Order: sequence, then C-alpha cells, then structure tokens
Amino acid sequence: MAINLQKGQRETLNAPKFTIGLGWDTNATSTGAAFDLDASVFILGENKKIIADEFFVFYNNLKSPDEAVEHTGDNLTGDGDGDDEQINVDLSKIDPRVTEICIVVTIHDADARKQNFGQVRNSFVRIVDSVTGNELVKYELEEDFSIETAVEFGRIYKRNDEWKFEAVGAGQRGGLEQYVTKYN
Repeated sequence: MAINLQKGQRETLNAPKFTIGLGWDTNATSTGAAFDLDASVFILGENKKIIADEFFVFYNNLKSPDEAVEHTGDNLTGDGDGDDEQINVDLSKIDPRVTEICIVVTIHDADARKQNFGQVRNSFVRIVDSVTGNELVKYELEEDFSIETAVEFGRIYKRNDEWKFEAVGAGQRGGLEQYVTKYN
C-alpha cells in the first residue's frame, strides 16, 4: 500500500528500479491557449548542481548518459486519467557522483499564454516499483500556486547509502529557466 505524504515528509525508497509518475488536470481558462506542462529532472551532485548538461533530463534530452534516468516523452495535453508524464529510474546504473534527483514540473510558455499553477488541479507525484508495480509513495499538491509557473514536486536524495523521497511542493514564477540557472 502506498504511503501518502504531506509536504516536507520523507520516505525511504526500497526499490532500485521505479517509475516517477506525474499527473495533473487543468481548469478551463479564458486564455484561449491549451496547457502544456512539462516534467523535468535535474540530476545533481553533492554541490547541488547538475553533474553535466546531459544530466538534465527533459523533453529534449530523454535519457541521462548513465542510462539511469529516462523520460518517456512529452505529453502535450495532460488529457486522461493517471500519469501524464513518467520518468523511469534505475538506481543500480546511477553515476556514483549523483546524490540527488530533483523533480520539477513547469508550464510551457506560461507567460505568453497567461497561465499559472493556480489553473492546475489534482497535481501529484508518485513512485511505483518497476518490478512489482506497487505504488510506494504518493504526494498530492494541495496548495494554490496562483502566480507560480514552475513547481518542484519532490526530490530523491541519497543519505548514508540509502535513497529517500521528499515531498517538496515549492513553487516559483521563473519557469524552467530559473531552475536551469539554479542548478547549473
């Protein structure tokens, strides 16, 4: 049975292979533009920076060079139930320099489309064991991010040779560019 986390809670991940599933629904808007939310993963070293540019996994770079993290592709609409985007992780392949995997969702062209996370509902991140198919943890964002165009949903980090997931739920206005700057 999955553990439903609250913001700030942490849980040990006992599965070396898992899928990060991200989902959301969008409200009907008067902006006239469709929503395109994008999941991205920043693979960080001890200095909280990307190990190399290729360790930024997103819709234009679907796989990390160590092949430990693979984005399954960009969902342009978010329609339907369940996960809207997925990222597969195999910790047995992870580069030994990696200490953290940061999971971010951004709204593509948010400023031009006049969109923000206040118009997004039912947002969640979950981790599913790739071998058993069991959902290990789930975190549902409950905050109203009325001005934010990017949200760090969670992070997976290594402490004392153990991998853990932390429910973060922190939003910001700067979109993907601000995260790229932060982690480069």
